[in-house]
Amino acid sequence: MFRDRIDAAHMLAALLKKRKLHDPLVLAIPRGGVVTGAVLADELGAELDIVLSRKLRAPDQPEFAIGAISEDGHVFLNPHVATPYEVTKELLEQERRYQLAEITRRKKLFRSARPQASIEGRSVIVTDDGIATGSTMMAALQIINTQKPRDVVVAAPVAPPDRLAELRPWCDDIVCLHTPEVFWAIGEFYDDFRQVEDDEVIALLRPFAKPTARRATPATRSERKA
Repeated sequence: MFRDRIDAAHMLAALLKKRKLHDPLVLAIPRGGVVTGAVLADELGAELDIVLSRKLRAPDQPEFAIGAISEDGHVFLNPHVATPYEVTKELLEQERRYQLAEITRRKKLFRSARPQASIEGRSVIVTDDGIATGSTMMAALQIINTQKPRDVVVAAPVAPPDRLAELRPWCDDIVCLHTPEVFWAIGEFYDDFRQVEDDEVIALLRPFAKPTARRATPATRSERKA
């Protein structure tokens, strides 16, 4: 059990400090993930930015994700959770439009505080305050991998092991503190899992608005694997 997001992030940072990172960039999934990401960036001497992906909600159960949509509009449906729900094409399209509009709103709001960071050739740490279905993280990884990172590490305080297994092909490594077999919701592993508001995200991003000088860019992950 973690006290709060900051407590969990400090534990994650202790593990990540053991890694060799090149020009590290922490990409956090708003909103709660930005609290985690700010601690990681501070502890690792890294740059902090956001990656915008949103879960697609199940009908009549908005806290449950049937999939996710990335900033570029790509839809990822989670095969493990979509089947029990009656998700028609019309409902899916309605939810897709709604979440894409929310991504656009957040992009305009958060980018006013922190211009988008360059990903190419850098060690990228993708973080959230936890992973449940894995859909939102999967959508984030798909868009990040198109931008030629040097390597990608998924970092989360808690996640079910089967979801982590599904994410592994999309990243170079995963750092996770707690991988319970029985998993209902991320909040059950925190004493304090309060809602994070937009204003707090903006305040956390502003100190990273002026990135430090970049170092020489090595081969990207795809080039090294070629």
